[in-house]
Amino acid sequence: MVNVKELVQKHKEQIVGIRRQLHQIPEPAYTEQKTAAAVADHLKKAGLEVRTGVARYGVVGLLRTERPGPTLMIRADMDALPVEECTGLA
Repeated sequence: MVNVKELVQKHKEQIVGIRRQLHQIPEPAYTEQKTAAAVADHLKKAGLEVRTGVARYGVVGLLRTERPGPTLMIRADMDALPVEECTGLA
């Protein structure tokens, strides 16, 4: 069985890099064209079967195996929410 914690630690720098990349292209709901393209690109590079255009900008990544057993689904939002900075740093 795969140890998810070890897998995440092994790829931590790459995961953080992807997160930082996505935060550089904030898009409000129903306009996430660039974000969806970036997510799809990363999933393809990871070897997943990718479906795009799901409910306009949704992305689905499928990792098929020959092994029987349960299926895992992970869902995430890609839209950016408008935020008013109160720290004076923006």
